[in-house]
Amino acid sequence: MDECQGIRHAVSSSSEGLGVTSLPRVSQATPWGPMCIIFFKFDPRPVSKNAYRLILAANRDEFYHRPSRAADFWGNNNEVLSGLDMEEGKEGGTWLGINTRGKLAALTNYLQPRLDRDARGRGELVAQFLTSDVDSLSYLKKVSAEGHLYNGFNLIAADLSTEKGDVICYYGNRGEREPVVLAPGTYGLSNALLETPWRKLCFGKRLFLEAVERGQALPKDALAAQLLDVLNNEEAQLPDPAIEDQGREYVQPILSKYAAVCVRCPDYGTRTNTVILVDADGHVTFTERSMLGTDPSCWETSTHEFRLQS
Repeated sequence: MDECQGIRHAVSSSSEGLGVTSLPRVSQATPWGPMCIIFFKFDPRPVSKNAYRLILAANRDEFYHRPSRAADFWGNNNEVLSGLDMEEGKEGGTWLGINTRGKLAALTNYLQPRLDRDARGRGELVAQFLTSDVDSLSYLKKVSAEGHLYNGFNLIAADLSTEKGDVICYYGNRGEREPVVLAPGTYGLSNALLETPWRKLCFGKRLFLEAVERGQALPKDALAAQLLDVLNNEEAQLPDPAIEDQGREYVQPILSKYAAVCVRCPDYGTRTNTVILVDADGHVTFTERSMLGTDPSCWETSTHEFRLQS
């Protein structure tokens, strides 16, 4: 454990909250957009009682100086659990979240040479789904009709229901026009379309699957620890013609910094690791490891646990 790292644990379906009373205007894009990565495996009806319906591991990469809040339940909407973008005047967006009714969403940006600074903030896409009553596929169909208003993004939206079964959908506004319902299985998503075989994605997905396989007989905290190790792998996967082609107008040294699962630059990189486990009974374990301030050597780990509402 890092010298500065702290640990806190919360077992609840709500908390003291973050003072979020409404959904404010959210963040516009950074100069080249955050780079994130997500791995997830889902099986709506696992054979074993000890198996997980969903295992998700994700990194958020961002400028160290950009203010944000660590994952917690929202103040007046204490069914929603997520981190929050707190950049002045742009508060309210989020990159990953879940609520107690089983709605889950996660966002990555699509690597593109030029950003439209007048485009709508992509962080609102996750927040609006988590606070809506619309099912995941219907929501993504609505988003796809407005996809041209945003810079490039990928959006995962899920309805996790113990009674009805889990549904996970995907839409990317640089890919097909219609969202898709995903078949049970294992997926990787970075800053290209779903399952685009960037070398770091393939490498990280292999590590993810190995950790999941090892963790089948382990307590959930041990599995979460192994997945956090995967998320913090800094081995650059170079050369990678796919990432170089998609980011061809970037400066080459910058692209090479993005070639690891965990991105680490002087003032930019992986700031948040998140692991979400949902077991066969609908028990959710949400573990977040987040950087404290702007110091990449100081981290805090927190865990929230709750049961999905039927």
